Amino acid sequence: MHQALEYDRTPRWYGRRRRLWAALLLGTAAVAYNGWLLEFLLPTGLDPRHSYVSELYAADQPFHRLFSGIEVACALLVTAGALLARCTPPGRLAAAGWWAAIAFAGCSVADTVVPMRCAPSVERSCEAVNPWHTTTSALVHFAIFSSMALLSAAAKAGGPRLPLIRRWGPWVLPCAMVCAVATVGPLFGGPGWHGIPQRAHLILVGTWFALLAVELVRPLPDNQSATGNPTATHTPARSLQRRIGSDVSEGQSAVNGRTARLRSRAGL
Repeated sequence: MHQALEYDRTPRWYGRRRRLWAALLLGTAAVAYNGWLLEFLLPTGLDPRHSYVSELYAADQPFHRLFSGIEVACALLVTAGALLARCTPPGRLAAAGWWAAIAFAGCSVADTVVPMRCAPSVERSCEAVNPWHTTTSALVHFAIFSSMALLSAAAKAGGPRLPLIRRWGPWVLPCAMVCAVATVGPLFGGPGWHGIPQRAHLILVGTWFALLAVELVRPLPDNQSATGNPTATHTPARSLQRRIGSDVSEGQSAVNGRTARLRSRAGL
């Protein structure tokens, strides 16, 4: 009995530890994703109002290695955190949302592999449209918006689970999308002031990761285990109940068998 109880509690403890690690990783990613704030401390030569954040790690920029390294580190943090939290909450929608977050991380790494050649905000001869970089950036946006939508839907369908995502997800997602759309001006020959909405978009994505981290730290409802199994906390009682039911059934079968033998001997 004691051994069964100890065995059944292990998954809940292990799942809780996974959630805490995932929260730590995603919380760190929320900070790292806004590493562009270092541009206010470094002599980048770029105007945050009129430049893309991607220009910070353009191939010819002095801090290319620093900002691309921050981008890669953030992608690794998101990937590890999403893998640890992929069963929270349980269900296909949530799992798809976490995998979309991993896809976002992969596309972010690709963004640094094919960076902008130069900074168009300070070089007139530099083209704002780099086909490969523009494609990877578009995939980054698609992946993060998909992750937000799927996890918000999972939170809405999951009852008491992820209340912060259920409450703020429907607001963060459209605001981030509007900010992203507001950055496409230079791609169509209308440069200027696109740096502000893009940085607002990055802050919103960081806020999203922070919300996920807080949700993972919050304790689960009493009837739900950290592994996503809603009945795991009641496993010992249910096991005992099944065992008692089985013993009663076996006892009833034995009594019926003895009664049948006595009747046959009596010639009934």
